[in-house]
Amino acid sequence: MISFLSVSIIQATVAIATPLFIGALGGLFNERVGIVNVGLDGIMLSGAFAAAITSYYTQSAWIGVLAALMVGALLGLLHAAICVGLKADHVVSGVAINILASSLTVFLLQLLFNNKGQSPSAPKIGQISNAGSIPILGPIINNMSYLTIIGLLLILLSHFFLYHTKMGLRLRSVGENPYAAQSLGIPVRKYMYLSVIVGCALAGLAGSFLSIGILNVFTKDMTAGRGYIALAAMIFGRWTPFGSLGASVFFGYVLAWQMNAQGLTIPAQIVEIIPYLATLLVLAFVAKRARGPAHDGKTFAPGEH
Repeated sequence: MISFLSVSIIQATVAIATPLFIGALGGLFNERVGIVNVGLDGIMLSGAFAAAITSYYTQSAWIGVLAALMVGALLGLLHAAICVGLKADHVVSGVAINILASSLTVFLLQLLFNNKGQSPSAPKIGQISNAGSIPILGPIINNMSYLTIIGLLLILLSHFFLYHTKMGLRLRSVGENPYAAQSLGIPVRKYMYLSVIVGCALAGLAGSFLSIGILNVFTKDMTAGRGYIALAAMIFGRWTPFGSLGASVFFGYVLAWQMNAQGLTIPAQIVEIIPYLATLLVLAFVAKRARGPAHDGKTFAPGEH
């Protein structure tokens, strides 16, 4: 039998939830200005690749993290240019990014290392050590990645920015009604571009955790759909930083339980679908009552309004 709330389960939950809540935060910054981004999975995959490869060549994990942020920001610029500049369909752009990332990372692995499966081992981000003696929280935070701490700080900063600053209020108003925001003198397109770029940079950061936070290597398609689960967490969390964090912890717990259930006398196929089944059930029951930004997914064309 497995425990439903052991220290190992809690530690695994935190580790698995980290790329989910950072990725969900990235999706939130996209959708708060009305831009849907189903390409989070591809951006996370690209960030994971950039982090591992840069870390390998520079022998510095933190430079790898910076590379993941930069690659994410570049893909964000691409997505913003397509959706805002060219007024193209948001979903088509996101799907194209996912396909591009999956194909290009395999091609570059073959080109650089003559291996389509994985990269060589690279330095990984450090962890909190010797914290086990701290009462209550010690066993939980012991061996916690520094990227998890950074992610939690980003949640706090994002909440403060969105709900306690004038710029955050303007950003949210763009996602609700960009035409009204523009009439008040807010540079709507600028906010859209910047918010999408920042959000995609965060998705790249989430990817770096997968390759050099948990592991020390990049493997083909290693996100395994986590970008889509991050989107589900964002919706479940009602497009808020703390809500996205809570939803990510829930999904992280489901995934952690799935990993620990591998030894049970349950068909492996049933165990493997549990996280995705949980995602579908949550969306089915929550999406009906969840209301995102009013202009989410719509084209902004001020001359046509």
